[in-house]
Amino acid sequence: MTIDPPPADRPSPIATLFPGYFALVMSTGIVAVAASQQDIDWLAEILYVIAVGAFMALVVLHVLRLARHWDRFVADLTDHAKGFSFLTAVAATNVVAAASIVVHQWWGLAWGLWWASLGLWAGLLYPTLIAVVIGRSKPGLETGINGTWFLLTVSTESIAVVAGLLLARSGSDVLAFVALAAFVLGGVLYVIVMTMVFLRWTFQPLDPAEADPPAWIAAGAVAITTLAGSNLLLAAQQGVERLDRLSAVLEAGAVTAWVTSTFWFPLMIAIGVWRHIVRRVPLRYHPSFWAMVFPLGMYGAATFRMLAAVDLTDLDWLPKLVLAVALLAWAVTFTGMLRHLLGRGGNAPSVDRRSR
Repeated sequence: MTIDPPPADRPSPIATLFPGYFALVMSTGIVAVAASQQDIDWLAEILYVIAVGAFMALVVLHVLRLARHWDRFVADLTDHAKGFSFLTAVAATNVVAAASIVVHQWWGLAWGLWWASLGLWAGLLYPTLIAVVIGRSKPGLETGINGTWFLLTVSTESIAVVAGLLLARSGSDVLAFVALAAFVLGGVLYVIVMTMVFLRWTFQPLDPAEADPPAWIAAGAVAITTLAGSNLLLAAQQGVERLDRLSAVLEAGAVTAWVTSTFWFPLMIAIGVWRHIVRRVPLRYHPSFWAMVFPLGMYGAATFRMLAAVDLTDLDWLPKLVLAVALLAWAVTFTGMLRHLLGRGGNAPSVDRRSR
């Protein structure tokens, strides 16, 4: 039997703020983009406002955490299981940038957010990567790696996604090169991480507590790679010379990523059924559940752009169907979040009680 510590002894919610909470912004923003693609403008507007509001709130909370709880922040940032969760901030910044373009045509805001994402990418990725490489105390593969490692790809590809959109207004050869470099690097990082994760899944026992929503990022990472490749292919078709020379490669890369993302969804669903129905793990809200909503929204948005880039109309129904599923998942998760926050007396976002 455990006794809860008195309220005065409990760490503040800001001190234990979940490192990956920016996935809320990622999920909401990409569903807004998908709604705008289907000309559901009122829904896109509402979701955009929620995404920006959540983004601003989380920026404030993370700044407060940096200022007041530096030691806890560094401990999480250099942790194998939690460190790469911070890269949701990079992806969220670029999702808001992309939504600003698609929903409102706010190009200046998108430029500013994109530049900010470059600094965030370097400032959040390398401390974790260096720490897990040179650290003397290392966990085993079964506890040290999880779905959040795919955020290496998601954050990198998010840079390529927005750069590909910005190329519609800028003929900069440097921007085209950066977009292409991010697209390629994101793919390389996916192969590295997927190899380790797949070995973990298939050669070591999987505990239901491990098979949590971040595993869905395996599909989301290649979905955003599809979107990045499609944006670059569309930019090539609009006359960006550096990309035009690689049109065949970009199309092959986008289609390969889309097929891979499609391939993973049945496994993700099967893991969820095994976890919550077969093994009876309670289905309670945790901010990590946004990592399940994001791949759904991203898959729909990426499929829409890929179909336009490869001029394939026979699958036009698929982005509509996926949008409906993603919107349902978003609504259920958002409702769970509100009930969770209200149940905690309106405190700040969820305490990180689990290693993710």
